[in-house]
Amino acid sequence: MPDFHNETYTIDMIIAKILKDDRQYDISKLIAAYEYAAQCHEGQVRSSGEKYIVHPVTVAYILLELGMDTDTLCAALLHDVVEDTAATQEDVQKRFGHDVAMLVDGVTKLAKVPAFTREQQQAENVMKILLAMSQDIRVMIIKLADRLHNMRTLQYRPVHKQQATAFETMNVYAPIAHRLGITSVQEELEDLSFYYLDHFAYEEIESLLNNKKEEREAFIESIKARIAERVRTMDFVTPPQIDGRVKSFYGIYKKVYTQHKSIDEIYDKYAVRVIVTTVNECYSVLGLIHDMFRPIPNRFKDYIANPKPNGYQSLHTSVLGKEGIPFEVQIRTWEMHANAEYGVAAHWKYKEKIEGSTVLDSRIAWVRQMLETQKSSDDPEELVATIKNDIAPEDIVVMTPKGESISLPIGSTVIDFAYHIHTQIGHRMIGAKVDGRIVQLSYRLNTGEVCEVLTSKDENKGPNRNWLEIVRTNEARAKIRSWFKRERRPENIAAGKASIEHECKRLRIAATPEQLELIVKEDLRAPNCETLDDFYAAIGYGGLTLPKVIPRLRECWLKRFAPQDTVLPEEPNVKKPRKNSTGVIVDGIDNMEVKLARCCSPLPGEPIIGFTTMGHGITIHKKQCRKYQDSLHRNDPAELSRWVNAEWASDAASSEMKASIELLCINGMSLLHNVSQVIGEAHLPVSNFNLHMKKNGNAIIQATVMVTSQEQLDTLLSRLRSVHDVISADRAAY
Repeated sequence: MPDFHNETYTIDMIIAKILKDDRQYDISKLIAAYEYAAQCHEGQVRSSGEKYIVHPVTVAYILLELGMDTDTLCAALLHDVVEDTAATQEDVQKRFGHDVAMLVDGVTKLAKVPAFTREQQQAENVMKILLAMSQDIRVMIIKLADRLHNMRTLQYRPVHKQQATAFETMNVYAPIAHRLGITSVQEELEDLSFYYLDHFAYEEIESLLNNKKEEREAFIESIKARIAERVRTMDFVTPPQIDGRVKSFYGIYKKVYTQHKSIDEIYDKYAVRVIVTTVNECYSVLGLIHDMFRPIPNRFKDYIANPKPNGYQSLHTSVLGKEGIPFEVQIRTWEMHANAEYGVAAHWKYKEKIEGSTVLDSRIAWVRQMLETQKSSDDPEELVATIKNDIAPEDIVVMTPKGESISLPIGSTVIDFAYHIHTQIGHRMIGAKVDGRIVQLSYRLNTGEVCEVLTSKDENKGPNRNWLEIVRTNEARAKIRSWFKRERRPENIAAGKASIEHECKRLRIAATPEQLELIVKEDLRAPNCETLDDFYAAIGYGGLTLPKVIPRLRECWLKRFAPQDTVLPEEPNVKKPRKNSTGVIVDGIDNMEVKLARCCSPLPGEPIIGFTTMGHGITIHKKQCRKYQDSLHRNDPAELSRWVNAEWASDAASSEMKASIELLCINGMSLLHNVSQVIGEAHLPVSNFNLHMKKNGNAIIQATVMVTSQEQLDTLLSRLRSVHDVISADRAAY
């Protein structure tokens, strides 16, 4: 279970910390804000049973730890008075000034306007916060502190509220904290969200780490001591500070469960940080580290020369110690460290060291770009998808032919790259070269590659509608849709009208054009849809999608215009479950990521079952898997409800899947040759092959092969068992 940090803070503790840190705050203004907030919230309690005033005081304390200014702390103390009490915005402005009132208004949620879905309401609230944030970044910093305390006390909320709040936090607020560079807040939000979205996986990782806690701590301390002893021989401006840490639970989860790695393959789960005074000292320490330990190939990243989009700078290198345990070393200056820990908040905490407006303007440029892109969108919910996808923590860095670095989300294609450079370059794109060779437009870029966009000289050249299915970023998708919206309006209107008429006919919605126009204007209230033609055009170019629109349109027509005795067919029609890329059909679930479990590596033909991993799709296990059998034994209704029926598609055997095998052998002279020959004759690709010697002289061979069925694997194992010197050959879990 995570550390919920449930300390109870008071205004006296805030004042004591201010006096201890000896920083300039208007204490009388803070006390006045506290007293007014306490008066407004008198009699209110939280779900935990505590007085409500504990919440704004804790939010203010979190912001104090981040080093925020007096007005920000006052706004934190008052951030719920307008929304949850009789106080008004005018009252706040009259008592505490324009800046505090503006910050409180920015954090206050929109009034509960009618909305068809919770997602639509969420999108409108996020839009408001981002608009306020584009004017003053402190709005979002307050909101992050507010969400952090809500997550720390989420155990007191109902289960459905826990999961909804955690999902929103993971997809909206944690990515924003990452983009603002506030690492400590980002990682705590992710870990807390992870616990509520999939506490089974959380507890499994917690168990793995706790099993070797003392050994892990001793290892980190020994590394720190060895580095400290070595740096004493070098000449530094001031002695370096050396810290150690273990990677966050969610950081480990992403690599174990979503990148299909074992915990031993995570090279940065242990990390040592060396903080020095100058950039030159950073590179000197890097040389020292590579002299002391063996560097792991392709595991060095220079974020000093190529900072991350959020401004993060540091040197990262993964190395092996004498124990054979991989670990990461991060090397940075004190200024880089302040920036890494506090992000944009460092401007207030260390403002005497960090330039002001230029830094802040560059840090929130992405907010303005996102809002500009959203103006052309007809679907407010797309903003949340943009935050989730386009400012994800993991980025790739691709170079232009001129040597400029471009940061994009992992999985971005050459089309995303073109639109990121310039809208017109994207529109006129006809091809691309990566590292000098022609690639398909669907090619996914990798860090370090050089991408050159090939464009047409025809000024009327435009994008292909199929690009909408290829691009990864919402920025590129919005620009493509905007072009079709602008350049193909008659075509879009015709296509959209035909689609709506077809659906209305299928569902027997006898709506006249006049009725449809009233529904569009008064009920649907789709952005940028002032007329019925605008609505048709939005459907035609993809700004609005039928699955979202039709249920709303049907409901509105039924309430406003349909005769009382109208009986409509059930909607939506039950869809036949679709096969996904793994060759698995999951009962009753569509459009969700499906992956095969590493613990049992199921193959076509084996009985399987799916486990719902909240926020990360479905994981397919064998029915004989220990995890499923243990779940049945525990008989926990909440846990059992997350297991769903699954089956292999009839053509699943046409795709290759990984299978891990383990051979116990006598270490003979021709062992490797004979084993390799059998695998080669089976024409099975091998993605991993390792040999380990045992103390008794025997050998263990572990290999990962690509097979299409259980029968194919059984045939291979049978042949391997007949090899001279092979004692046993069996399937093994990862």
